[in-house]
Amino acid sequence: TNSLTMIWKLFKNLSEDQQRYEKRLIFEHPTFVKLCQQLLRNARRMTRGDLVFSLHAVVNLGVPQNTLLVQTLVRVCQEKLNQLDNRCISVLATTLAGLDKDKNVSALQAGLQLLVEQRIPSIRDIFILQNLMKCLGKDVPVFLKKKLEMAVLKEIDHLTFPNALRMFFALVAMNYCSIPILNACSKKIQENVHDVSFRHLILILEACSSLQYRNVKLFSALADYVNSTACLWDKRQIMLFLSAFETLAFQPSELMDVFAEKVTEDPEFLNLKNLLIVLRVYSRLNYIPRGQKHLFFETLHNCLNKYLPEISNTELLKAVYSLCLLGYLPHRALDELLQKDSRDELLLSDGLYEEQKEVMLRSVKACMELDSPSFTKPAFVPTESSSSSVSLNLRKAQEALIELLGDENMFQQNVQLPYKYHIDFEIRMDSDRKKVLPISATDDHADSSVQRLAFLFVPLSAFCVGTTHPQGKLAMKKRHLNKLGYHVILVPNRKFHEMTNEDAVEFLKEKIYSENTFPYSEVTVQDSN
Repeated sequence: TNSLTMIWKLFKNLSEDQQRYEKRLIFEHPTFVKLCQQLLRNARRMTRGDLVFSLHAVVNLGVPQNTLLVQTLVRVCQEKLNQLDNRCISVLATTLAGLDKDKNVSALQAGLQLLVEQRIPSIRDIFILQNLMKCLGKDVPVFLKKKLEMAVLKEIDHLTFPNALRMFFALVAMNYCSIPILNACSKKIQENVHDVSFRHLILILEACSSLQYRNVKLFSALADYVNSTACLWDKRQIMLFLSAFETLAFQPSELMDVFAEKVTEDPEFLNLKNLLIVLRVYSRLNYIPRGQKHLFFETLHNCLNKYLPEISNTELLKAVYSLCLLGYLPHRALDELLQKDSRDELLLSDGLYEEQKEVMLRSVKACMELDSPSFTKPAFVPTESSSSSVSLNLRKAQEALIELLGDENMFQQNVQLPYKYHIDFEIRMDSDRKKVLPISATDDHADSSVQRLAFLFVPLSAFCVGTTHPQGKLAMKKRHLNKLGYHVILVPNRKFHEMTNEDAVEFLKEKIYSENTFPYSEVTVQDSN
C-alpha cells in the first residue's frame, strides 16, 4: 500500500505528457505486475486503511476498472464496509466517484450511502463532510443532502478559507443550494479575496450561477478586487471575468469602465470570438462606459466591419442585435444583415432557433426606425386592448388601480402597441399632472397635452442583480416606449406582491402623481447610467 500510494503521489504531480510516458513505464515494469499480484492475493487480509488506499491508488494510476484486481478490491471493500472509519469512508467515496457504474460499484455505492447516513452525526471534520458531499453527487436523496447540510452547519464556525472554496464546489457537485452554508463561505472568501486565484474567481462565479445563488456583497468584493488589481490581469482574463458576471446578471460598472478603456487602447485584442463576448456582456448588462461612449462604440463597430467578410449569419445577427440593444446602429453591418434577410438566408443558418432569430431580427428593425436620428415622436400612437381580463399576477395591480382611480375606465390594460410592444396598464393625465383622464375621452385622436404613463410589471430577473437597473431587452423596450411618447414606470413584480393592499395603492399613487414622473423626457441608456 505504501509503495502504491507513493507511486500515485509522484505520478499526480507530473504533466499530462509525462504521465502518459510514466504510466507506460510503470505498467510494463515487472515489479509493478508482482505488486499487483501480491495485492490481489492479500486483499482480504489487509487492514481497512490499506485496502481503501490501495484501491484509491490503483484506480488513479489508471488500472482498468474491468480487471480482476480492481473488481476484487471493490468487492472486499463492500464486505468490510461497516469496519471503515470516517477517513476511509471519505477516501472510498472519492475513489468511487472516478469509477463507471457497474454491478459491483453500484452495490458498493448503495452501501456507502446507507453507511454515510448512519455516520453523519459522528462526523466532526468539515473536510470529510465536504468531500462526501462532492463525491456522493447530485443523485443522493434530498433528505441525505439536508442531513449533510445540518452536519456542516454544526461545524461552520471552524470553516477555513480553503474549506470555504471547496465547500462551494461540493455544493455544486451535490446540486444543492444551501443558503446558510453559501453565506458563510461567501463571508470567508470576502475576508480572503486577495488570496483567490483567477481560476477560483471564475469557478466561484460559475458555482453561483449553477446554484442560482445571488450574493451582491460577494460579487462586489470580487469585482472590486479585480478592478483594484486590473493592471495585473490581461484583457482576456478580465473579459472572461465580466462574461461570468454577465451570466449572473451582475453589473460591475467600474470594472466595465476600466475594461472598455483597455479595449479602445488596444482593439487588436478583439478577435471575432472576443468581440461577440464583449458585445453580449455590455448589451445584456445595459452598460455604456462613462466618458467614452462614442469611442467605445466606434471601436466595436470598426472591429465588426473588419470581420464582415468572414462572419457567419448567426454571428452577424447576434453582433448587430447587441449593438442595437445599446441604441447604436452599425450601418454597414445592418446593410449586410438586411441583404441576407431579403434572401431568406438568416433563418436557414444554424446556431439559433428560428423563433429566437425572428425576435432578434424584429428588435433590430424596430431599433432602425425608433433609434434613428430622423425619428420624431408621433402625435398619435394607435393602441389596442387585447383582453379585458388580466393575468393572475396583475390582479392585485388592477384592484389597486380601481381603488385609487375609482373606475376601470380610467386606465387601459393589456395594451398592444406598434412594433409588437405590450403595456400592462396605460394611464393618461392632463398637462398639469393633476388629473387622470378617462381612456374613452382621449381615444382615437391626437392631443399633445395628454401625458401617457405605461406601467410595466416585470420580474426581478429583468434587472441587474441587486439594482433596479434594467437589463438590455427591458432597457430597449423602455427607450422605445419613451420615443413613442410614454413615460415608463417599471414595477418589480415581487416587490409589489409583498406589499399590503393599502401600501400597493399608495405606491401606485406616488408613481402616478409624483412630480418626478413628469414632464416627459426621453431617457437614453446613457442617461439611466
